[in-house]
Amino acid sequence: MTATPNTLSTLFDAQHRASRAQIDVPLDLRRERLLRMARLLDAHGAALAQAVQQDFGVRSPQLTEIADLFVLRSLLSTTLKKLAKWMKPVRVSTPLYLLPARAFLQRQPLGVVGVVSPWNYPVQLSLGPVITALAAGNRVMLKPSELTPATSALLEKLLGEAYAPDEVCVVQGDGEVAAAFAALPFDHLFFTGSTAVGRKVAEAAAANLTPTTLELGGKSPCIIDASCDLDSAAIKIAHGKLLNAGQTCIAPDYVLLPRGQEAAFGEAFARAVAKLFPTIAGNPDYAAIISPRHHERLQALLAQAEAGGARLQVVNPGSAAATDSRQMAPVLVFDTAADSKLLSEEIFGPILPVLAYGSLDEAIRHINDRPRPLALYWFGTDTESRDDVLANTVSGGVTVNDTLMHIAHENLPFGGVGDSGWGSYHGEAGFLRLTQQKPVLVQSKWARGDLFYPPYGKRFDQVMGLLKRVI
Repeated sequence: MTATPNTLSTLFDAQHRASRAQIDVPLDLRRERLLRMARLLDAHGAALAQAVQQDFGVRSPQLTEIADLFVLRSLLSTTLKKLAKWMKPVRVSTPLYLLPARAFLQRQPLGVVGVVSPWNYPVQLSLGPVITALAAGNRVMLKPSELTPATSALLEKLLGEAYAPDEVCVVQGDGEVAAAFAALPFDHLFFTGSTAVGRKVAEAAAANLTPTTLELGGKSPCIIDASCDLDSAAIKIAHGKLLNAGQTCIAPDYVLLPRGQEAAFGEAFARAVAKLFPTIAGNPDYAAIISPRHHERLQALLAQAEAGGARLQVVNPGSAAATDSRQMAPVLVFDTAADSKLLSEEIFGPILPVLAYGSLDEAIRHINDRPRPLALYWFGTDTESRDDVLANTVSGGVTVNDTLMHIAHENLPFGGVGDSGWGSYHGEAGFLRLTQQKPVLVQSKWARGDLFYPPYGKRFDQVMGLLKRVI
């Protein structure tokens, strides 16, 4: 059901009151809330996968199992195992001039966390932040995407059955509802989506001084080093690019490779696609583009690039015409003009520009002349070249000799930098992102703070002189 401004306010007020009435959320209650989520996924995982398939038109339940449900089950397992440790106060060392006082960080819930989730992985990117927020002891309001109505409706139903509205609730609606949602005075607002919308979310949150985590996107480069085996790299690049038909925030957005290897890469990529997807049309493992509008945008990007002199290599194993017009065959784009939108806009589809470089320094300059990407990929065996790239580029995350995999590592924070976002989550990093680490100093009865009190005189000068020598 579409939310109204009154609905949003009522739900927020209930969660806000509940969060202030129970500031200390014990371990047992946090674990019980997470176990409810685990039972929800076990009982309704298949129904959620079916809802995602309905929203996309073509997207296999197996893809949702691995990319959405498995990720969430792994997150829950890790969180349940480590939550007690994460919640404990953390002792910190005390400087000499404050001894014998002691100090620690007390980890407390923030209160009410708002989550705005996208359509591309609508279960994982909705429930992942919810799980993390619950682990941190918070109440959660979730606004899922209107582009996946079946999934969003099912999430509202299932979460409504598993949680009281003042624990977790789901609100549905279009962009207008999302704008009103972002304007609520949350204790933290977590947004996953495009950079353009992320700017609007940050602006709305700023009016309330609401801290935000923005998981955005951008132009994630894939560097092929001269030392790379093209066939080995091509299948990993094809998998990373074509998972969910390229509708992945950390999908390789373009390839940088040594000049002269373009044709060889095109052939290797075509072989890799044929191995992964023997056919495109009607293949349930090859997802459809989410909507006609998004499909039209991708076609317009190709048309503009071709009109500017680019050469397109359509990779369509089986050569059958798509029965679903939104099941778009992969396309490599060569000789792309510098002013092409393909090189400035995040693609978010199965289109992969291939750019040649003359030296590694040239490739690094290309990356550094643009906004910092969410992900960066490097393929090769030359460790000196690899370390040169790692040292001289800045990105949200990196996978070496593969794609996407850094996001699956539970102990690596995931997040962007600059235009690709700010704030990290996953594992303890996510727990801490949605936790207030309150500094506490406990003074000792033996403290001699009076040595620093006025009136200042000879004794003060002696104490300060001693401290200057020992700090």
